[in-house]
Amino acid sequence: MWSISIALNKISQIALKISINDAIDMLIIAYIFYKMLMFIKDTRAEQLFKGVIMLLVATQLSGMLKLHTLYWILVKILEVGFILPFIIFQPELRAGLEHIGRNTSIIKFGGHGDSDIDKDQDLVIAEMVDALYDLASRKIGALVVLEGKTKINEIVDTGTKIEGRVTKQLLCNIFIPNTPLHDGAVVVRDKKIKSAACILPLTQRKDISKELGTRHRAAIGVSEMSDCLTLVVSEETGSVSITRSGKIYRDVTRERLTNILKNFYKTKSENTNIFKELMKKQK
Repeated sequence: MWSISIALNKISQIALKISINDAIDMLIIAYIFYKMLMFIKDTRAEQLFKGVIMLLVATQLSGMLKLHTLYWILVKILEVGFILPFIIFQPELRAGLEHIGRNTSIIKFGGHGDSDIDKDQDLVIAEMVDALYDLASRKIGALVVLEGKTKINEIVDTGTKIEGRVTKQLLCNIFIPNTPLHDGAVVVRDKKIKSAACILPLTQRKDISKELGTRHRAAIGVSEMSDCLTLVVSEETGSVSITRSGKIYRDVTRERLTNILKNFYKTKSENTNIFKELMKKQK
């Protein structure tokens, strides 16, 4: 009991010495670490983080137990290995910096919600939804990437330039089997089909269901590297799926897809609206 009271007394003394600036400093650091942990969750970087923690614990234990040789080896590994994460996880670091850039961008003031623009958006959405579910009814595979604020020119350049308006007829014609442009993804930028037959990066995650083929893995992969919204039609089941930020939402209904697309076009800078719609349970 005596030792506990001493410990509590010391803690109270330390707490009294903490100023408002110290509290703000700790809250900022805690928030940064929380956001980092949320960002690397379910990625390769999460496993690396766990490995680094174990290595640090092992280093401290070997020092305390005076295991000099083991301690020296672990210290050298930490010194040399400091630069390796920046090389191995370059895509994740790039995605993280782009995420910060998107969320700290300057908000543009002024009206942009004209009725003409809204009608144009609704028309594009209707054409896209009609095309996807027409393809789904015939079990024709399709992969459509809707570019967000992050430009994906490196992917656009891998395909054939189209620069055409989004229409049901054009989208269906592109994905008809055995046609020159059917194999690959369509990239839509600013409500126009920018390019077709584009090559997407495959996700490296190991926890993806084995039921998902290359098309779905490519959709997840491109959503990991940018803020795009990717639409997938399965040629095996005829179901429509969506990928966003490395997550896949399967068997999306027509009504739900329409709402998601409306949120995407109207509030690209407010990602929460899209996530709320994605997380709704399909009725």
